[in-house]
Amino acid sequence: MRKVLVVVDMQKDFIDGTLGTVEAQAIVQPVIEKMKSYDKNDIYVTRDTHGDNYLETAEGTKLPVVHCVKGTKGWQLHPEVEAQADMAHIIDKPSFGSMELMELLCKENEREPLEIELAGLCTDICVVSNALLLKAAMPEAAIRVDKGCCAGVTPKSHKAALLTMEMCQIEII
Repeated sequence: MRKVLVVVDMQKDFIDGTLGTVEAQAIVQPVIEKMKSYDKNDIYVTRDTHGDNYLETAEGTKLPVVHCVKGTKGWQLHPEVEAQADMAHIIDKPSFGSMELMELLCKENEREPLEIELAGLCTDICVVSNALLLKAAMPEAAIRVDKGCCAGVTPKSHKAALLTMEMCQIEII
């Protein structure tokens, strides 16, 4: 069974930028170490990607903090994450979950059964969204989330998201 790693939104704005947290900063090295344990061709990386009109979007009206605007410093992946992902599949996503990622991994899973592991930011928004999309699309696939390589908006919401994923038969390691 082929093992793939999905690294979600390890971008400056979520680490130490406009929406950064101490918890997000703390997972950078563990995520990099985890990436080193995978073949680079089996690493898929997402980038939260917004336009200049972010504040006019549905998300922007509920979270009025401009972040991850394409081409800005805050949109960039952490340099060490990017260095580990130079041969990886990088997917820009306009929303919490990526339909493109889900479709891509579904096709890969049809060719060869996958074990999918997720890590990254934020546990309670984009990680949970992608994990649930993947589980809904591939209910028989082994999907897991490394809680030590994720951080939520708050520690409390991180724990709540882990519980939600566990209840939906996503393994928490």
